[in-house]
Amino acid sequence: MNEVQYLTPEGLKNLENRLKYLTEVRRVEVAERLRHALEEGGDLSENAEYEDAKNEQAFVEGEILRLESILSTAQIIEATGNKDVVALGAVVTVVEKGTKEQEVYHLVGSAEANPREGKISSESPLGKALMGAKVGDQVVVNAPDGQITFIIKAIA
Repeated sequence: MNEVQYLTPEGLKNLENRLKYLTEVRRVEVAERLRHALEEGGDLSENAEYEDAKNEQAFVEGEILRLESILSTAQIIEATGNKDVVALGAVVTVVEKGTKEQEVYHLVGSAEANPREGKISSESPLGKALMGAKVGDQVVVNAPDGQITFIIKAIA
């Protein structure tokens, strides 16, 4: 994963905080769980607590490595001030053709994407369709149910 990871300043801070929590808190908690499981003695192959703690340790260490990799290649998305064209970091208001309900999406890098929070990756089908578009443009997205057309209402 040596490719550039685009992050907003907020996204960078969130990932740094998560990494700090994992290295300073979770790593210590899991090590303590392992120590307690070993103190129980007996056959380790039959010690469910030990196995569970080892699995948790592997997950925590894997997540630490993933975050370190993202942060090592992070590039901050700078606000360009250009609200004429959809670019990385833009907040875009769209309406699906045939409806009146507005949807708002923040276009971010893949490491920061969280559709539940309205943060979509610039590499997602909708993100790719929005990139470079202008207010009033119609963009077509290939979705599992077929093509969906969105009309861009605002760019912030």
